[in-house]
This record gives sequence, structure tokens and C-alpha cells, in this order.
Amino acid sequence: MNAPAPYEPRVPSDSMPPGRAALSVTWAALPFLTLGYATPFTFAGAALWRRSAHLLVSSAVYIAIFVLLVTLMPDVGKQDGAQRLVGILMFVLAVVGCGHAFLIRRRVFDPDGLSGLGNDAVVERVRQQRLLRDKARRLASDDPGLARELRIGRPDLPRQYKDGGLVDVNHAPAEVLTLLPGITPELAVRIERVREETGGFVSAEELAALAGLPPALTGDIADYAVFVR
Repeated sequence: MNAPAPYEPRVPSDSMPPGRAALSVTWAALPFLTLGYATPFTFAGAALWRRSAHLLVSSAVYIAIFVLLVTLMPDVGKQDGAQRLVGILMFVLAVVGCGHAFLIRRRVFDPDGLSGLGNDAVVERVRQQRLLRDKARRLASDDPGLARELRIGRPDLPRQYKDGGLVDVNHAPAEVLTLLPGITPELAVRIERVREETGGFVSAEELAALAGLPPALTGDIADYAVFVR
């Protein structure tokens, strides 16, 4: 029986629980859905909740625009240019406000990246990262050329493939090797030197033996290391 494919988030909201993600989208859409009339209240509520200077300034700006809009509304049709100015203000409140809200909704509803749900969310995230590492490691074993092209284990290079935090011991520079558990800058330099002498490694056990690493590190390194040939 084939192992189930690891979960990979399809949209940014997937890192939040569905309920909170839906709430954040609804909050961000309110400026557009209300033609801008709810924009100052949307940002003011968020500012009171998060006590953010950015949100406080934003809400003050949108409140000022809203007050100006309400002031000009009675003059629409009476004064030249009033209707155009009202249209511009409504566009700012509705469209610009909506775009602004969508840009910062993660900062408002998930500022720490953990959705504030405690241990369950953290455990689920760790499990997802493990699945991503396992999938990337299998890919690297089956098709090393593709792994190099996807830059698996190379956080120092631009890439799009999510490998769950793997480090390619056979190609990554010393500063990246320090991302492995327990690997100090001195050990990273030693690994790099031995790698040049031997042509690379095939497993965490071989790495530990050839580079003279403390045996206690082998298990932790194996969880995050990939050996792309």
C-alpha cells in the first residue's frame, strides 16, 4: 500500500485553522462588501485588538477619509467636482482598503504563525514538516538530478520546492551545514573539508564516522540531512 501523500498547503490561509482563515478573509473583504463604509471600523477594531502602531495610523487615515466623504455627500449634485471627489474617496475606502486588509490579514489573525492555538497547532506543523522532508528525501534518492534542479536541501539558493527544512550535506556550504542539529561552525568546516577529500557522504552514519562527529548527533542529523549525489 502506498503511503499517503503529505499535506501541502494550497493557499496561505491553510496554515491557519479553517474557522480563523475564513474569519480573516471575511474581515479583509468587509471594506469592499460595504462599499467602503465599514473600512474605518474594520481597521479600528483590529487596531484595538492588536495594539499595532501600523493599524492605529491606518485606522486614523481611513476615519479621516470617511469623515470627509460624509461631509461631502450632501454637496453631490450641487457643487462641481464634489461627485468626482466622493467617487475617489469611496474607491480608496472600498478597493484600497480591501487590498490593504488582505495584505495584513495574516498579521492581524496569525501574528505568530501559530494561530494562537497552542500545542495542537505546533504538533500538526511539525508533522507536516516531517512529511515534506520524507517526500523530498525519497525524491532525492530516486532522481538526484531533479533534486539538484529543485535545490532540495539548499536554503541558501532561490527555490520554490518545499523540502521541510532539509540540508544537502553533499553540496551545501558550511554556513548552511550549521542549520543541522548540533553542528557548530567548526564542525561545519570539518564536514566541508572531509567532503572534499572523500567526494561526499551517503548517510548520517557515514558522515558521523568520517567527520568524527559526536555519536549522539547522528539521529538528529539524519532527520534533517539529505545526501544528494
